[in-house]
Amino acid sequence: MTTKIWASSALLASGWAEAVEIIIDANGDIASITPNSAYDSGDRAEVLLAAIPNLHSHAHQRAMAGLGERAGDSEDSFWTWRKVMYHYLERIQPEHLFHIASQLYLEMLKSGYSCVGEFQYLHHDIDGNAYANPAEMSLQCLQAARAVGLGFTALPVLYRYGGFGGAASVDGQKRFINDGEGFIEIVKTLQKATAGDANASVGIAPHSLRAIDHELLTEVISGVGDIAAIHIHIAEQTREVDDCLEWCGQRPVEWLMRNFEVDSSWCLVHATHLNDAELSAMAGSGCIAGLCPTTEANLGDGFFNAPDYLAQNGRWAIGSDSHISVDPVEELRWLEYGMRLQTRRRNVLASPTVANTGRNLLDAALAGGAQACGRKIGSIAPGYRADLLALDCDHARLYGRRQDDLVDSWIFSGNENLVRDVYIGGKKLIVNGHHADEETIAQNYRATLDQLAG
Repeated sequence: MTTKIWASSALLASGWAEAVEIIIDANGDIASITPNSAYDSGDRAEVLLAAIPNLHSHAHQRAMAGLGERAGDSEDSFWTWRKVMYHYLERIQPEHLFHIASQLYLEMLKSGYSCVGEFQYLHHDIDGNAYANPAEMSLQCLQAARAVGLGFTALPVLYRYGGFGGAASVDGQKRFINDGEGFIEIVKTLQKATAGDANASVGIAPHSLRAIDHELLTEVISGVGDIAAIHIHIAEQTREVDDCLEWCGQRPVEWLMRNFEVDSSWCLVHATHLNDAELSAMAGSGCIAGLCPTTEANLGDGFFNAPDYLAQNGRWAIGSDSHISVDPVEELRWLEYGMRLQTRRRNVLASPTVANTGRNLLDAALAGGAQACGRKIGSIAPGYRADLLALDCDHARLYGRRQDDLVDSWIFSGNENLVRDVYIGGKKLIVNGHHADEETIAQNYRATLDQLAG
């Protein structure tokens, strides 16, 4: 069965087009695009864009968003926040994670995200023992994505050590820890579970340099076969950089580049604290910088050097990470605003070829997010997945706006969600801002929070 969508205006891979007819095949891929067509049947949209990939998510953290804001006795930092997070996740069971992830993925879908890269490290039970199915917790996230309809890239996390140089793990990390053999089994289980699923892919995520070593990561990369992507937290905190220097005399990105062939299959998440040589090495490698501005602000990480990175044609995309915000508009807006606050200039992340800052940000997030998720998404073009969003152009913020000015107004004005409809694989899942199962999902989420609080 094919699906037809007609849009008054659509941002295609080739640029803006008017009166666009899009035919979607039975597999959920775009079969054909015909601009300047009269409407004759099918769905209608005013403005159609590609939906936005979310490359970095820790689903379980959605349930504790906002609970790390009480000042402690010492100077608060990422590391004090991590203690709160570790305490919270001690109670989460598989059925809890399913309902938390379902609520989160519903929120992502409604805000215009097309796909989630789920950086999942909660592998074992509360005593640190493996579940009967070693991929139990990642499978709960996969099933949540399927239930909601969101695209999914499984990124099971390789976590072995508590610090650089093979330091012993701490008690709060017992649910994370795997050796190479156990981790490869998780990946292969997920590969089997997603085989033939056009809405899903599987990568791997070495958690960070402090949590792995060269031998372990080499073993895993050679043992998992064909994967969608490799994601890693890198240089998020100054303490992480200092500890890495003490361990090996090199900075984190410097060490990674010297020891592994970092290329377009890699995504370096955060990469906040880089020197000029590291920044250039990343840009030249073709990897993705995975930026999560609202989480990086919430945790006090610092600013990624986006202007110099973009000047070197560095590729990047966005993620919601700890889900302090579940809104691609806010991530894109605060990436630009962070640079404005640092430079005391405006439109810092526009480009010589695209003067509209919002459009430039959107283009990069779509292309980089698709690359990081290892899926053919993020573009309205034949052969791409029909992951699309329609904006509410009757809203006062968008009324009368057209093309790139409309994108700028969507990203840089107000806080209401202006996504009206969302299609994943050609299936219309968000209709006038609502999902058919949102009340049931919300009820199950509230019941889960009650259980975790009890």
